[in-house]
Amino acid sequence: MLLNASEEFEVVAEASDAETALQAVLGHKPDVLVLDLNMPGRKTSIEILPLVPERHAGTRVVVLTMQEDPAFAREAMRAGAQAYVLKEAADTDLVEAIRQASQGKIYLTPSVGAKLAAAPPEPAGNPGSLTDREYDVLRMIALGHTNAEIAAELYLSVRTVETHRAHVQQKLGLTTRAELVRYAIDHGMLDDR
Repeated sequence: MLLNASEEFEVVAEASDAETALQAVLGHKPDVLVLDLNMPGRKTSIEILPLVPERHAGTRVVVLTMQEDPAFAREAMRAGAQAYVLKEAADTDLVEAIRQASQGKIYLTPSVGAKLAAAPPEPAGNPGSLTDREYDVLRMIALGHTNAEIAAELYLSVRTVETHRAHVQQKLGLTTRAELVRYAIDHGMLDDR
């Protein structure tokens, strides 16, 4: 209702779950996707975030949520969100977040931004802040394994391996297998574990 009331925006589709939202991106190619962090479905909103550019490179994502914890904001932004807005502040922040995101700028609800700035830095760990599982998947990709081989070795589904790979690519800003291999070599990932 808030967006429909604004003459600045046109709502082209609505979705009830994360996967349908992803399909809507492919079908409608919106400038901005407003995505609830806790949508129902087989895939979570965080899992589909890295897939949005594959459907339409020009679509920016604004996450709308009740989650005030800065860890959720950090995770959403790493997964590809352009903006993070609390539902309680939607009437004042959502329109501005969409404006900023459509211009390629980052936007955080001010209270979340303040918490994020005050949060202690994350401990040093894997390169690019990869999770242990993402690190393992990247290492195995660099060693030449297929997604199916990685899935069998790590006792995961192929789809889960693909999701981890998408997260790695998003976090590191890499797109090709060659870039992933070069990154792994440059960071000594083939020498350990």
